Amino acid sequence: MVSRVEHPASGYKKMFDTVEELSEPMTTHITGTIPQWLKGSLLRCGPGLFEVGSEPFYHLFDGQALLHKFELKDGNATYFRRFIRTDAYVRAMTEKRIVITEFGTFAYPDPCKNIFSRFFTFFNGIEVTDNALVNVYPIGEDFYACTETNYITKIDPQTLETVKKVDLCKYVSINGVTAHPHIENDGTVYNIGNCFGKNFAIAYNLIKIPPIQADKQDPLNRARVVVQFPCSDRCKPSYVHSFGMTDKYFVFVEQPVKINLLKFLSSWSLWGANYMDCFESHETMGVWFHVASKKTGEYKNVKYRTSAFNLFHHINTFEDSGFIILDLCCWKGFEFVYNYLYLADLRKNWEELKKNAFKAPQPEMRRYVLPLNISKEDVGKNIITLSYTTATAILRSDGSIWLEPEVLFSGPRQAFEFPQINYKKCNGKDYTYVYGLGLNHFVPDRICKLNVKTKETWVWQEPETYPSEAIFVAHPNATEEDDGILLTVVVSPGEGQKPAFLLILNAKDLTEIARAEVDTNIPITFHGMYKKD
Repeated sequence: MVSRVEHPASGYKKMFDTVEELSEPMTTHITGTIPQWLKGSLLRCGPGLFEVGSEPFYHLFDGQALLHKFELKDGNATYFRRFIRTDAYVRAMTEKRIVITEFGTFAYPDPCKNIFSRFFTFFNGIEVTDNALVNVYPIGEDFYACTETNYITKIDPQTLETVKKVDLCKYVSINGVTAHPHIENDGTVYNIGNCFGKNFAIAYNLIKIPPIQADKQDPLNRARVVVQFPCSDRCKPSYVHSFGMTDKYFVFVEQPVKINLLKFLSSWSLWGANYMDCFESHETMGVWFHVASKKTGEYKNVKYRTSAFNLFHHINTFEDSGFIILDLCCWKGFEFVYNYLYLADLRKNWEELKKNAFKAPQPEMRRYVLPLNISKEDVGKNIITLSYTTATAILRSDGSIWLEPEVLFSGPRQAFEFPQINYKKCNGKDYTYVYGLGLNHFVPDRICKLNVKTKETWVWQEPETYPSEAIFVAHPNATEEDDGILLTVVVSPGEGQKPAFLLILNAKDLTEIARAEVDTNIPITFHGMYKKD
C-alpha cells in the first residue's frame, strides 16, 4: 500500500482553492455504469472558502464549511453544493472579514474596538466557532453538520439549506463533542467530549441520544450522560477525535496532546490566541486506555498504558474471549500532527512538502489488545492468549498493564487514514476488511483496502488524482462483508482531465465501476455519509 507516485506538478494545491456554491444541481458526465440499485445521496463536508477578502485562513481546519451532495438515481448522478450558513460564515460575509476565531486563525477584533472592549468581551465569554466543516450525521430523522465544539448545525439533506444552529450544552453536560459519533442500527447515537466533573476537575462525558420515539419528540431532549471517564490531568483535557465501542464496552484512548484550558480561557480574547495555540504535548504520560461498561456505565479501574502516539481515527473495536481488540490509525510520538497541517505547508511544492513531512510524526496502523480478566499471579507475564495476534499486554508490579501493539501496516510517511468498514454489519464485532485513504507525505493519492487478518492489500491509484475518504455502501443482497461499492470524491487537476469526479469502486478488488465527472473543482472534503433514499 506504499505509494510510489511522485507529484512534481503539485496538483494537490487545487484541493485548497476557494470555490463558489452552486445555484442548482449540476449534471455529470458518466463513464462506466452506475449500479441501478444505488439510489441515494453522498453527503460530504469540508472547507470551501479559504479567505475572506484579503484575510486568509491559515490552517486546514479553518476554511468555511461547504456541504456537497452527489445524488444517485436510475444510473445517473448530479452534483450540488452550498455553504453552510453558520454564524461564522454569515458574519464573515456581512462584515467582509474573519469575525470568529477558527482552529488556527485568530479573528482580529473590530478595529473600532479598543483594549477595554476586548477586556469586556473576555468577561462575557469566549465566542466559540460553529464552523461545521468536519462531518455530517443523523440524529433521529434530522441531519446535522458538525465541527468539534458544542455547536452542531441542522441541515436539509435535500436542498442543502441550513435549518438552525444547535447548542448541545443546552441538552447535556458537555463542552464539545467529537465529529465521529457511533450510531447503532436502531438510530441510537453515542458521542464523547470533555466536561467539568467532580470538584471542578476536567473529565470526559460519554453521552447517549436515543432513537426517535413514537411521540416524535426531538431525540436531543432525551440526551443523557451514560459514562464519565476520569482525566489524567485535572486542568488539561486531551484532544479527542473519536472513540471505540463494542457490544458491551466503551473504550476511550487518552492521548498526550493536551488542551491548556488556562491559556484557552485567559489569553484568547486578550492576547489573540487561537485553538492551535492552546494545545501542548505531555512528553511523559504516554497513552492511557479507559474502559467502561456500555450496559451499566461502570468504569473499569484498570491502568492500561502504552508509549506515546497521536490518535484521530478508530478503525474498529470488538471483544473476543475476555479481550478487547482495538484497531487504530496512530501517529508515533507526542508531537501534535496538526502542527504540520497549516495551509502554507500543504501548498508547498512537492519537494518542500516532502521535507516537511520528514519532520512530522510517522503513521502506523496498530492493533492493541486489552485483557479484561486480570490475576495478580500474572505479574511480569504477557496475559494475551489469542493465537491470531502478536500484540502483548504485560501485567506490571504496580498493577498497570503495559500494552505493545501488533502492526497492521507501516510505511515511512505513508499513512492509511480516514478508515471505513462495513459499519452496519461489523461495527463492534470481529471483522476482516478496512478501507482507507492513502496519504503520501500528507497528500491523499490512493484508495486502499486491507485484510486485517492476512495483511493482504488492494490499491486504486491514478497519477495526478487526489481522492477523499471512501464510503462503503453494501449491496442490497450482500452475503459477504465486502459485497458492495466504495464512493470517493476525486480532485483531478491534470491536463486534459475534468476538474473532479465521483468515483465508484468495487469494494472487493477496488476496480473501477463508474465515474461521474463535473466541470468544476471540488476542494478537499473530510468526512461524510451515504444517505439511502
